[in-house]
Order: sequence, then C-alpha cells, then structure tokens
Amino acid sequence: MFSSKEKVHLIGIGGIGMSGIAQLLLSSGCEVSGSDLKHSALIEKLRSRGAEISIGHSASNIKGADKVIYTSALRENNPELQAARRLRLPALVRAEALALLANQKKTVAVTGAHGKTTTSSLISHLLVKCGLKPTVCVGGELFSLNGNAFLGKGNFFVLEADESDASFLSLHPLYSLVTNIDCEHMDYYRDLNHIIATFRKFMQHTKEEGLLFCCQDDLRLMQLGRSLKKKLFSFGLSAEADVFAQGIKMREAFSQFNCVYQGKVLGEIRLEISGEHNISNALGAIAVGLEAGLDFASIGRALASYKGVRRRMELKLREKDILIFEDYAHHPTEIQATIKALKNFPHKRILLAFQPHRYTRTKFLINEFGRCFRGTDRLILTDIYAASEPPIEGVTAENICRKAREAGIKDVRFLPKEDILEHLVKEIQPGDLIAILGAGDIGSIADALAKRIKG
Repeated sequence: MFSSKEKVHLIGIGGIGMSGIAQLLLSSGCEVSGSDLKHSALIEKLRSRGAEISIGHSASNIKGADKVIYTSALRENNPELQAARRLRLPALVRAEALALLANQKKTVAVTGAHGKTTTSSLISHLLVKCGLKPTVCVGGELFSLNGNAFLGKGNFFVLEADESDASFLSLHPLYSLVTNIDCEHMDYYRDLNHIIATFRKFMQHTKEEGLLFCCQDDLRLMQLGRSLKKKLFSFGLSAEADVFAQGIKMREAFSQFNCVYQGKVLGEIRLEISGEHNISNALGAIAVGLEAGLDFASIGRALASYKGVRRRMELKLREKDILIFEDYAHHPTEIQATIKALKNFPHKRILLAFQPHRYTRTKFLINEFGRCFRGTDRLILTDIYAASEPPIEGVTAENICRKAREAGIKDVRFLPKEDILEHLVKEIQPGDLIAILGAGDIGSIADALAKRIKG
C-alpha cells in the first residue's frame, strides 16, 4: 500500500491512466513527482495540486523517491526505470499500483475492447450522484465531475481495467463488467484465442461473492461468461438480457428507452448522449446500480444528468448550420458505431478526418478499416500516429485510402495533418457535419476548426 509519508514517482505521468493514479495519491497525502516527454493539460493540473513534474526522462528525476510507478508502454532501457532498478526501489507497473489502491475496496472493474471508458464513466457518475461517494479512476475526463480520478470516502472503487497488455490480471474485482471481446491490441496478443483466454483469466478473478456483468449482444462473450462458475448478470439491447432496452427513440444528441429488468418494465431512461452503443453502455451501468441496491428512480435521475466524456462524440461547434465533433474512435468497430450515431444529427454531408493509431493496428485490421467508413461522404486520412511504436515497412495511411476506395467510398484523400485544417475551412458548406476521429493528436484540429468558423 502507499503511505502518506512516502514520495512516489510516476514515469509517464501525463497519460490519462497514470495521471489518475497521481491524483489519487495526491488526495491521499503522498508526495508525488513524475516525468513525461511533453507538456499537457493533465500535467498542468497535477502541478497545480503540488506534483513536481519534469519534462524529459533522466535518472536524476527519481531522487528521493520511495516507490516508482511506470506506464506499461515504457521500455526497460528508460533511464529512470533503470535507476530505480539499481537502487532496488519498489517499481510497479500502472495496473499493479491501481490494484494496490483498489483491491481494498468494493472494486467495479470495467473492461472490453470498446466502450469501457464511457461505461466506467457512467457507473462513476451514477454512484456519485446517488451519494455512494466512490473512488474513481477511469480513462476519460467526465464533464459532470470535471476530471477522471477522485478519492471518495465510500466503499466502491470504479476503475477502467486495461486489457491491452493483460495488465488487468492484477485485479480481483467484486464486480467485473465486460462490454465486448474483439480483435484488438494484436501487437500484444497472438490471435483471437489468446485474447479470449486472457479475458477468461480476468473474469475468473472476480471474487466468489461478486458478480460478473456481460453484454448479451456479444455472443462470444456470453458463451465465455456462461462457461465460468460465476454469478452472471447480462445487459444489452437483446431481449434475452437480464436488463435490456425496449422502445428505443433516438433524437440527435439524446436517446430514450424503457428499461426492462427480468421481464418487468422499470420505467423510462433518458440519456443526453447519442448512439445505440451508448444505450448498451448505460444498461451496463444500470445493472451495476441495481445490484448495488440503488432504486430505479434514483438511477434514472442520475443518468439523465450525465454529460459525457471528453473526446467521446464531443460536440465542439453547432453554429452557422455546421456541426463539428471530436471522437476518440480508433478501431473499425468504434468508427462504425460513431458514424451510425452521428447520422442521428441533421446533416447534408458527413466529412470525416481520421488519424490511424499504431502501425500494428493498421496492419492487422487493414481490411476492416477499409469497410468501416461507409456512410461518410468525404474521407480524409492522415499519417499514422505511432504511439511509441516503430514504423512497419509498407504500413501506411495510404493503404487505408486504397481499401476505402475498394469498399465504395468515392471521395477519399490523404493529407498531411498540418494541411487538414485549411482544407476543411475551404471545403465546408452549410449543413455539413465534420467529425475528427482518432486516439492520437488529431483532436486539436477540431478546436482550431471550430475557432475559425466562429470567426
């Protein structure tokens, strides 16, 4: 465990997950230092709370540290990590540190290939608004709570469990919620069977007295869940689920549905976020809320006040008959879900700019990337955001352009990232919906474009 008398150094402190742990440690009274390669708003937020943060990695940065936490993306030759090894300091990967903080409470661990940030955020918002004072550490900044990590006095700890490198196996949750299983993070996993086997191990870590929540709409996941000797609670859009949605109505930026629990209509839910995928995510949150003993009326009121997560279908501008969105979608399944949700908004054309994220993802899912942009009128691709990966020979964004054309998208072009803004400024017409997608640094274009249009 972490003592308030300790100094904890975080290598890669600017990442959303690492910054969340840093915030919890600061709230616990620990002295916090850290390092990262570049400035960010999250780093400035931590500095304002008293964290000492260096830009750049150097062995001298860990001076005085009692423990070190590092991101799983870090390489072993990092000078700070090497210094910690030489000094024999306890060095924990992020998931191990999170497990130390979480496993002492009633942990609600949310994982899955897609939707885990929104689902864990919905659960966090729900428990906060219903007065359960949870501790929270999720992978996105909630608008309603103004952040992604909070130290609560209650018994629950809601967290986003990272499956990308199997580090979620450090956790032993009371409640495990899995949104879906998909071919993702193929830089780590050998194949789909490896992914399924790893999810099985995670799900088996659910405490005996706990509960496993699985999305009914993912047949592969449900088959896996039923094969385990765990109490299972299903949620989703399918009427076979323990809790499901009936009479769905989509209205631009919000949705409504009747919530059915074990054959009984509990009442109507209104969400101020769009998309069927988000209804499924909300049903996961409702399932957790019901199991935690919350009454349906309280759950409904809480969810109605949920305002979403930064970079998840975030509306940047609605002006001059033009809509601009930013979204974190970076996997073909996520891109398809986002485009489907965007179609609920008024538009004459959908202009979409996408920055591929990681060479490995682009390589392994190139055919899926070609098909996933159907429904857009004009598509712009830019260079791959490496995310610390070395380039793979022959893997480029132009490959996605070619596959998209083969899939029937007529207007596809490649542009360097620095040229996209000016291109869109010249291209935009009244009635256009512009979506800026990707998990890298392309999001800044959405802000700049909104500013230009506002004049």
